[in-house]
Amino acid sequence: MNLADVIESLTGNRIEAPQPISHVVVDSRQVTPGSLFVALPGEHTDGHQFVKQAFERGAIAAITHLDLGLPILDKSKIKNQKSKIETPVCIRVENSLVGLQQLARFWRRKFKPRVVGITGSVGKSTSKELIASVLATHFRVLKNEGNLNNEIGLPLTLLQLNETHEYLVLEMGMYNLGEIALLSDFAQPHIGVVTNIGPTHLERLGTIARIVQAKSELVQALPADGVAILNYDDPLVMSMTAQTQARVLTYGLSPESDLWASDIISLGLEGIKFTLTQNKPKSKIQNIKLPLLGRHSVHTALRAALVGLAAGLDWTEIIIGLQSLPSTAQLRLVSVAGPNHSIILDDTYNASPASTIAALNLLNDLTAAKKIAVLGDMLELGSFEEEGHRKVGGRAAQIVDLLITIGSRAKFIADEARACGLKPAQILELENNSSAISYLQQILSPDDVVLIKGSNSQKMNEIVSALTDFGF
Repeated sequence: MNLADVIESLTGNRIEAPQPISHVVVDSRQVTPGSLFVALPGEHTDGHQFVKQAFERGAIAAITHLDLGLPILDKSKIKNQKSKIETPVCIRVENSLVGLQQLARFWRRKFKPRVVGITGSVGKSTSKELIASVLATHFRVLKNEGNLNNEIGLPLTLLQLNETHEYLVLEMGMYNLGEIALLSDFAQPHIGVVTNIGPTHLERLGTIARIVQAKSELVQALPADGVAILNYDDPLVMSMTAQTQARVLTYGLSPESDLWASDIISLGLEGIKFTLTQNKPKSKIQNIKLPLLGRHSVHTALRAALVGLAAGLDWTEIIIGLQSLPSTAQLRLVSVAGPNHSIILDDTYNASPASTIAALNLLNDLTAAKKIAVLGDMLELGSFEEEGHRKVGGRAAQIVDLLITIGSRAKFIADEARACGLKPAQILELENNSSAISYLQQILSPDDVVLIKGSNSQKMNEIVSALTDFGF
């Protein structure tokens, strides 16, 4: 990409501006020489405050929507531009976020990768990692890193595309109706994967029906020659079958799925094994052992395998991809060493009732001196808030030797655990992470296993960091 591409995408005019763009950033601290800085408005800070700093660090241009008293180009000036553009320069648009998205849309259309879009209430990130691992056995793959799955992060990923990429794997997040449709407009997906539907974001969307409507925007965006990969075990996901013109392939635990799993055995921290049966295009059975934690990971593996089949991979390639997830893959649930030879199950990125119960099920599969769950508030559940927390509490009571809750909403977890028979001495209700850290550092013993999970905003990763830094 060069400056001429940026100007053309934003103004519709191609002029002489051959200066190469090294990369596009929205954080001035990430600027390196040759960068394009996008000055985004923010709730607490406005990127326009940092344009000068970006130029000082070597940015050759900035997309802005304010006049900052710096050299500036806009549509009116571009039309009359005769000489070569001098940098650094601001390119002024009506809205800098829309400008970033417009640039991403323009750049995406210069290339012809096959695009896999992934959405759902739970399991998007791990599915993205495993799908990318499978496809990488045969293709050059680009994926969005970390949580770059929204109206800012996904365009930044698209701007990393080049002619070598054959597949693009994109997690697509949303908070409201229309957002996945917008992301799909940028990305132009060919394969759409829907993991499941749950009450995540119910607070914003109001009803499960509206969550289904929002997630359906991905399959609606698929072309007629595309593929929709749907969870047969989730009726709400299967209701999307009628909303896509693409070919539908299904996965699940039912023999009626196109790809289904049976004979599932959790191997604890060693992974899972199961039998996989392909019904279409012809019956084929595979016995698989994978280094993924928890029985719920079977669905993740099925999604990735089905994407591989849709991409034309053979079973040898698919199994290699399933079994060789890179160590750099950003999985949401990992096991790490804790104090005094204990084990920490770090699942702190985010939490919903379904994902928390899945993590508790993994804890149940493990052998441990004590099974401890540290559970924080789960947010954005709307009218399902109390019921969702109580469902978690009921399951925790069946599994743990010690339950620690953090936060006002998590009190419902503790209340339900008590009601389901967990003794008062086995429940500790705390108000903050530091209290949990102090307590755990004192009581953890060899072979204890501690699950730590809560919504991202609860910052329960602080507990993991403190425990894994603790000498033992």
